[in-house]
Amino acid sequence: MPLQNNKNKYFRRTRISERKFREILKEFSRDTDATECADRTKVHRNTINRIYRLLRERIFELTQKTSPFDEEVELDESYFGAKRVRGKRGRGAGGKVPVFGILKRGGKVYTQIVTGCSRAELLPIIKGKVLEDTMIYTDGWKAYDGLIVHGYKHRRIHHSHNEFARGKNHINGIESFWSFAKRILRKRNGIAKHLFHLHLKECEYRFNNRGKMYNELLKEFRSRPL
Repeated sequence: MPLQNNKNKYFRRTRISERKFREILKEFSRDTDATECADRTKVHRNTINRIYRLLRERIFELTQKTSPFDEEVELDESYFGAKRVRGKRGRGAGGKVPVFGILKRGGKVYTQIVTGCSRAELLPIIKGKVLEDTMIYTDGWKAYDGLIVHGYKHRRIHHSHNEFARGKNHINGIESFWSFAKRILRKRNGIAKHLFHLHLKECEYRFNNRGKMYNELLKEFRSRPL
């Protein structure tokens, strides 16, 4: 189907009509893969790939504008990518990408790719994203030692002791997000390493805008077109 030469207030660098762009955006918001989206919308797969890449780049930009976290916050790290190496113990595994996450209970999540999970790397992120006097919940990882010294309230849950929840003391929220993200990324059948940050932030945005992603993106492109 030839692309239509109509004006498009949401996407100015295209000959796709507004109606067709909304169809594509709706499929993207439903997490329809590019091949199926091309089939449903009758737009060439290469064009869908290009639009999906532009959507993810804008989402990445939007996720950098998070407000500081406060009240009750959960911190955790997870590892994405290659399968865990047999016999590898401790944090992470060979070939995996470490990701640090911050989740406000009842609110949003923020993720950041890190080179490792040391205190030296995680503490500046925490101080930049979490307000002082916030109640922070973590597991027993040593990188979280000393948070009280930096003005935070801190409670731990010790997974190494088979402890996973003690009243409000848990990190079930951020662990739920990790499951959510990995479930989405498994459907991608492999992601190039140089594009992983875009897919990770897409998962973050999907989680933070569940049930309203299409409307939020449409509003964004109406005020600031692609």
